[in-house]
Amino acid sequence: MEIGKRDRCVLASHDLTVSYGPDSRPVLHALSVAFARERFTALVGPNGCGKSTLLKAIMGFLKPWAGRVTLDGAPLVGMPRRELARRIAYLPQENFCPDHIRLGELVELGGYARYAMFGGPSDADRRLFEAALATVGLDGMGSVRVSAMSGGQRQRAWLAMVLAQDADTILLDEPVNHLDLKYQYQILDLVHTLTRRGKTVVAVLHDLNLTAAFADAVVMLKDGAVVAEGPTAEAVTTETVRRVFDFEADVFERDGRLVCLPLNRPGASDIAA
Repeated sequence: MEIGKRDRCVLASHDLTVSYGPDSRPVLHALSVAFARERFTALVGPNGCGKSTLLKAIMGFLKPWAGRVTLDGAPLVGMPRRELARRIAYLPQENFCPDHIRLGELVELGGYARYAMFGGPSDADRRLFEAALATVGLDGMGSVRVSAMSGGQRQRAWLAMVLAQDADTILLDEPVNHLDLKYQYQILDLVHTLTRRGKTVVAVLHDLNLTAAFADAVVMLKDGAVVAEGPTAEAVTTETVRRVFDFEADVFERDGRLVCLPLNRPGASDIAA
């Protein structure tokens, strides 16, 4: 299955089966999905359904049992890591850096794939770093230690590092995790803006209302398989929410925006079950 027309699909998995070891059951089962160029696609589904696993398989951190991943129609298997870093930027769920590192130094790490073997960033690279900081609203803060920043600032700092990588395709695993509502909206609004600047973004999200507010398209997963995919307004429905999350909700449009409203509140007995 594909999102959009075939000639607009930049990144795709083909019959991908992935597990976390030879003795583990597959997390992804013959999964085929494609992501449209210059679109923000959200991966949604219950915990353990394979969202993060798919991103790790795309990056080559997990070797598939079967199937393949392609970028612009070419297999990613065998692509040198530096070349992959020039093509795809990846931000995992959890990020750590030394307490002493400053924002400017962190962002410079994003350009390593372009540096000469015995050289550092060029003047063009430094202009790119400055532009990345300005894009996330942290310009002028290059000398600030990352450890001294607020949670929202740190998340924007990591996003600036990803932008400094200057890859056309960006993978984000729960980019608004642990952020309050204000910063969730700020980060996702920024991510959506990137697609208008030529980037292709795939992000793991948990909140269907945030997904509906910002994502152009959705891939809904359950038990390692695609349940629904397509433009957000078409893929997120009462029926698909029920099938994916085993949850009754009313999905409707209000003021031009899709809303997912739970129809009942589960009690303790429901959770225990």
